[in-house]
Amino acid sequence: MIQEKTRKPGVVAAEIFTALLFILFLFPFLLVLINSAKTAFEVTQFPLAWPEKWSNIFNNVVRIWTNEAVRYPSSLLASTIITVVSLVLINLFSAQAAWVLVRTKTKVSSAIFFVFVAAMVIPFQIVMFPLLSWFRTVTSITGIRLLRTYQGIILSYIGFGAPLSIFMFHGFIKSIPLELEEAATIDGCKKHEIFYKIIFPILTPIQATVMVLNGIWIWNDYLLPLLVLGKGNDIMTIPLAVSNFAGAFVKQWDLILTAILMAMIPVVIFFLFAQKYIVKGMVAGAIK
Repeated sequence: MIQEKTRKPGVVAAEIFTALLFILFLFPFLLVLINSAKTAFEVTQFPLAWPEKWSNIFNNVVRIWTNEAVRYPSSLLASTIITVVSLVLINLFSAQAAWVLVRTKTKVSSAIFFVFVAAMVIPFQIVMFPLLSWFRTVTSITGIRLLRTYQGIILSYIGFGAPLSIFMFHGFIKSIPLELEEAATIDGCKKHEIFYKIIFPILTPIQATVMVLNGIWIWNDYLLPLLVLGKGNDIMTIPLAVSNFAGAFVKQWDLILTAILMAMIPVVIFFLFAQKYIVKGMVAGAIK
């Protein structure tokens, strides 16, 4: 008779620990969900209780969607435009820069790469006020408005998102055999054709990883849009719109939590769509 294999205590303890971490990480999402279906009084008095009427969540959504001060539909459109355009340009420019830095093996290219790596560790708080000063200087010299405009916030996200993206693309591209490009050159392909027809499609896994990491950051970011766009502007992202529910003396917690839930849904859908590429891209990018 074959004896059943006993499970080691260490494995059981690791599984229990993982389950507890899973519950701990999901607990904030559960709080947002159950409190989105409550009134403001219920949220403040019974934050951990189960909602009496789940239909309240739809009432809160209607109140948010029709609130003239918050302008949630236009904020949703602005966040979508800023996030999508920023991600496309970050992916394209970072992939091109990383490819050139990998294939151009000189001291200058190595120095430029280390500059990008060093930029990853610079806190945003150090450069945020010089950034505003530089934007005003550019506007005074060229006449191109960067503050309180789409081009200003998108340019900012490209600048702050490029270092990490280039670093990840750089590691992935090093794993692509150079022989592929040499064969394409022999067949008569030019540089741009090699990149767009051969290299760029191969980068799909790491592109998904870069887009998820940057997309979550851009979609949820509050400080940079507050500095570049400001409050009361025609262009307002979702985090700025949600902050309008929190006044100096009154905070509409039911609407705040419902708006947060509405903002989470597109990110979750995007993450579920791209998750199969994330681990593959990160692992492949770590191997030369």
